[in-house]
Amino acid sequence: MISKEIRKQFPILDQEVNGKPLVYLDSAATSQKPISVIETLDHYYKNDNSNVHRGVHTLGTRATDGYEGAREKVRRFINASSTEEIVFVRGTTTTINTIASSYGKANVSEGDEIVITPMEHHSNIIPWQQLAKATGATLKYIPLQEDGTIDLSDVENTITEHTKIVSIMHVSNVLGTINPIKEITKIAHKNGAVMVVDGAQAAPHMHVDVRDLGCDFYAFSAHKMCGPTGIGVMYGKKKLLENMEPVEFGGEMIDFVGLYDSTWKDLPWKFEGGTPIIAGAIGLGAAIDFLEQIGRNEIEKMEHELVDYAMERMSAVEGLKIFGPQHRAGLVTFNIDDVHPHDVATVLDAEGIAVRAGHHCAQPLMKWLDVTATARASFYIYNTKEDVDALVDGLKTTKEYFGHVF
Repeated sequence: MISKEIRKQFPILDQEVNGKPLVYLDSAATSQKPISVIETLDHYYKNDNSNVHRGVHTLGTRATDGYEGAREKVRRFINASSTEEIVFVRGTTTTINTIASSYGKANVSEGDEIVITPMEHHSNIIPWQQLAKATGATLKYIPLQEDGTIDLSDVENTITEHTKIVSIMHVSNVLGTINPIKEITKIAHKNGAVMVVDGAQAAPHMHVDVRDLGCDFYAFSAHKMCGPTGIGVMYGKKKLLENMEPVEFGGEMIDFVGLYDSTWKDLPWKFEGGTPIIAGAIGLGAAIDFLEQIGRNEIEKMEHELVDYAMERMSAVEGLKIFGPQHRAGLVTFNIDDVHPHDVATVLDAEGIAVRAGHHCAQPLMKWLDVTATARASFYIYNTKEDVDALVDGLKTTKEYFGHVF
């Protein structure tokens, strides 16, 4: 299936914005949804809507089967050992906060170290800042190379026997850097630390095998991979999850409740307090079906070809600076000389082209890049070379608008 055929599966893309055909280049923020996912959600609410795990009636059974069936699809998608290791949460942010609040507070104390990088999304910085403040631990940063990549020698020098947690994004949402998670995990484990991976920008775009990576926790969100908003996944190794306390308490996650004490359900349900995100999980399952139909190796190949084409064409635009390494995931972050990124995005929007502008929830990285903001074009399975051509034409229009000569 080629991009033009895939594009037909996304009804939102068949429209004009400001009188121009929509060119959607903001999938790193959220992806669009194929008709199969939309119809799955519609079918659930029209035919199967019920709470799960509680009732013995037919609708309850259908809803439970759909919900738990989605868990098995996620397990296969990331090659986890068991569905007990797959916890449905609100998103990547919730996963990292849960790990910090539960595992972190129980296992990190004064004198210990938490290691991250300057390229992290705020969701993978602030929870660790808060944990360090609460426990007296030290928050350390692995330095970045000039092109925004990580050198393993710096990893070796930063992680020590005092490090308890290492938390790094698999793919940078700004630079497109693909981090060597498998190798970093080995270094973390050698020093007795657990490895947490923010996979929000990786799971939608590349083959992820948590057992091959060896990581202890992996987080990702459905809305960046053709699924609905408000649902994500916390993968954790069973032995770690079993020893962690829940952070939300109430219905669904309990086994027995007494007047003065309570016990919890087994994994994964002890982390899913309250009515779970039923429709979201079923929608995520449909998104996985859709991506598997295309094939993740094919998705990765398509995106690399597209981003290579984008890099070549955009590099030829005079006065445009691209941030990040040459080998990257499917996004390009850039600035145009003397034009604010918000102005770039505004002019592009007038041409029907949607890009992101701002700090991308990565203010420490913006400081490292010595900029206040950047513009970002991010690609997915429904984008084509014609979209890239439209972007380049839009950038030239932007330069003309602001009086540049090229």
